Amino acid sequence: MGGVALDVGGPAVKAPDGGWGWAVLLGCFVITGFSYAFPKAVSVFFKELIREFGVGYSDTAWISSILLAMLYGTGPLCSVLVNRFGCRPVMMVGGLFASMGMILASFATSILHIYLCTGVITGLGLALNFQPSLIMLNRYFNEKRPLANGLSAAGSPVALCCLSPLGQVLQYQYGWRGGFLILGGLLLNCCVCAAVMRPLLPPKSQQRDTEAPGVGEGADKKKKPKPKLLDFTVFKDCGFVIYTVAASIMVLGLFVPPVFVVSYAKELGYEDTKSALLLTILGFVDMFARPTCGVIAGLKWVRPRCVYLFSFAMIFNGVTDLVGSQASDYSTLVVFCIFFGISYGMVGALQFEVLMAIVGTEKFSSAIGLVLLMEAIAVLIGPPGAGRLLDYTKNYMFVFLLAGSEVCLSAIVLFTCNLLFIKTKAPAQEQREQEESPESVAMTSDHKAVCATEQAHRDQEDRMLEGTAARPDSTTVDSQEVERFLKEPENNGGLSPSPETCL
Repeated sequence: MGGVALDVGGPAVKAPDGGWGWAVLLGCFVITGFSYAFPKAVSVFFKELIREFGVGYSDTAWISSILLAMLYGTGPLCSVLVNRFGCRPVMMVGGLFASMGMILASFATSILHIYLCTGVITGLGLALNFQPSLIMLNRYFNEKRPLANGLSAAGSPVALCCLSPLGQVLQYQYGWRGGFLILGGLLLNCCVCAAVMRPLLPPKSQQRDTEAPGVGEGADKKKKPKPKLLDFTVFKDCGFVIYTVAASIMVLGLFVPPVFVVSYAKELGYEDTKSALLLTILGFVDMFARPTCGVIAGLKWVRPRCVYLFSFAMIFNGVTDLVGSQASDYSTLVVFCIFFGISYGMVGALQFEVLMAIVGTEKFSSAIGLVLLMEAIAVLIGPPGAGRLLDYTKNYMFVFLLAGSEVCLSAIVLFTCNLLFIKTKAPAQEQREQEESPESVAMTSDHKAVCATEQAHRDQEDRMLEGTAARPDSTTVDSQEVERFLKEPENNGGLSPSPETCL
């Protein structure tokens, strides 16, 4: 990959907030849709997989869980690859992996083959697309970033509305094997999205200004530090640690209801098509909730407090799960999906916006990888643990109660810790950031220059005064000596007046 255009100028270049960024936003929209909708859309095939391989609910839930675990757990690997090779080549390889995994899964002869192909290979491919697309979106947008995050996150419900009924149709027409094969072909569109992720480089005039001629160029290269492939200094930020802990607790129960709501409806005796419609309703509501929440988060008085809006979205989602656990018919499940779609959309629109606001653009590529790694453990045990609970209790009420309790706990942790620890340190942190900001550095440099000029003037005046004070006393003029000099010219080298001299 010697000819790869690295994204070295990303953090140092001002975000255009438009232009080619809208193409990047469209690509991120599609990638987000595939990444988050696939683990839910695959659940449409669970009943057929249970029948063919003779496994239980918890066994099939591992498919979605491994997909999500690879999406989250390979975060540091994605960060290293992006910092080394750039976003676009990493996404190209990821698109090929995602497609190849689903195609190989269509020839599986056991559930373990499904785990390996759909879970590991496709999950790795989606991870290599998802994280770099968010990094590129963060580089192209700054002022409009909340709106951009909301629009890109809307790709998940849009894809869910399409993939869930499409999977049901493919299952009826071609079986689960044919469905997996066709879905693998659709995932090749990730390579198309990767092609639009053009590196954000500084303008040509700025590039010429930064180039040093001759020997200076070698000196600049020696002085420039090598970029870190994975920056662990983000753990020194208290806000980042609080966010990571709360998000890890949240994902234990966040993805459980979408995975089990279709099976819940089937358990109540409703037909497969009507049950799959619940995911479509959830995705349709989620589709409008995410951009709307992005607009709200971008308001001038809301954006500095978006972490508390995120806490509200999380507790709203958890309470929805607790209330939805009492659903007993199809109409109550529809109401549950509507409210869950609203709260789920708010969480999806805010989770990465809050992280970007905490760590900034420069450290985001490393921070998102570390956060996803910490969340991977929770994702790996969340849906399978709920499936194991379902196998023991044979009651979906306990599954939804467990999920709601975990999400509510994460909201309480995020809100209380930020209120107690972050707010008390905000003034000192703000002062430190102001002192370290480029504007303050420039003002300090100007102030030093002015002070140096004034000091030079004062030194010059002092030297002049010292010179005057050091002048010898002989230079002072005495009136009596002048008079003697005029009266006695012969004593001073002059000629006395005589007739000869007068001639």
